[in-house]
Amino acid sequence: MEGIQVSTEIAGSRNHISIIKVGGYIDTTTSSELERALDSLLKQGRFYIIVDLGNVDYISSAGWGIFISEIKSIRENGGDLKLVRMVPDVYEIFELLEFHHILDVYDTIDEAVSKFEMLEAAGKPVAKEITLPKEGEQKEKAAPSPNQQVETQESEKEAAQQQKAEKTPAENVNPAELKLHDKIKMIIRENPSYGALKIKRELYSARYGYTKIGWFKTRQLLSEMKLNSKSKRYAFATSS
Repeated sequence: MEGIQVSTEIAGSRNHISIIKVGGYIDTTTSSELERALDSLLKQGRFYIIVDLGNVDYISSAGWGIFISEIKSIRENGGDLKLVRMVPDVYEIFELLEFHHILDVYDTIDEAVSKFEMLEAAGKPVAKEITLPKEGEQKEKAAPSPNQQVETQESEKEAAQQQKAEKTPAENVNPAELKLHDKIKMIIRENPSYGALKIKRELYSARYGYTKIGWFKTRQLLSEMKLNSKSKRYAFATSS
């Protein structure tokens, strides 16, 4: 199908892990091919699944919906679905929608494979422990759709900007002379809606002394600082 390429491989010490490699973009016109590949694995009883998004430039709400709609069934069968190699622009949307509460993300395929095998060898649950809504509660308690969450983000951004305007900036502070962690904290205080990519870009500005840092390193620092989700950054910004 034009616009998307989908292939499947196997991995793991027992060939029990399936890898779906996707390229192109995933939207309403192309998502059906990805959905067919995923359904085919589930019908074969293969529930250890890695989706390689390294060559995917864009994912619409239809694409994200495939992963979210299938995850409950996969975990009920003792498996899990892990996403790997997301490009920065795709990860920004993933983070914005706060899907990291539902799906695990890894930088490489090897990391995801190792995680599956490590948990299995230790006799621990493979799937992330998370309670998804029961079928009878889906309508009332289901998380907002990706489109709804994007709209909500806009209102949150406006609220953050209002709080920013009401705060008095610290006197005699030159952002370019701050330590890296403090630069990141300052950016988050002023722009809590920013994800790793936008923080990276802001650091590489005249105001912050053209601090050059990679996207993966920015994500790592945010995780170490316990600011690796939008909700945590908003909480930090409003409490500072």
